[in-house]
Amino acid sequence: MTIDFEKDRMQSVEQIDSAKRLSDKCLELKDLEDEIANAEESVKKLKEKAKQVSTVEIPAMMDEMQITKLKLKDGESVEIKKIYGAYIPAEQQAAAFTWLRNNGLGDIIKNDITVTFGKGEDNKAAEYAVLAKGQGYEPIQKIGVHPQTLKAMVRERLESNQDVPSDLFKPFEGNQTKITRRN
Repeated sequence: MTIDFEKDRMQSVEQIDSAKRLSDKCLELKDLEDEIANAEESVKKLKEKAKQVSTVEIPAMMDEMQITKLKLKDGESVEIKKIYGAYIPAEQQAAAFTWLRNNGLGDIIKNDITVTFGKGEDNKAAEYAVLAKGQGYEPIQKIGVHPQTLKAMVRERLESNQDVPSDLFKPFEGNQTKITRRN
């Protein structure tokens, strides 16, 4: 057996060079991930500031000036739009659904039942569609109101001065600045 020190030394140098390049790429990735995190944080702060200006500062200034719409020099316009929202707290869900049904709004409640079958159980799934619980499976039932549907119901009722129980639906009403841009 012969030992080739020159060949072994060259392989060691190549391995060191490869390890250095790999290390450099790992550091580059780490720097890029840090830059992305910083950029995302900056965007988050900009969005928060824009929301503050849009929903509080401009509406307050226009209200103080008794202006509802403003035309800018460049032809774009600014106006304040009412925004509405609501949600149903989990602990109030049953009472909220009862209130909706008692006030003729039960049709906005969605009632989904889901049953999960394993691989190769297509026949059982077809039977279950007809027999439901007869096959020993327990369906998962989800009852709820789609957020956009709830928002529309709250908007309609508030705009027509109808009651919306705040303890059941947590409705809110606010302003938002809308800038119409020219193309």
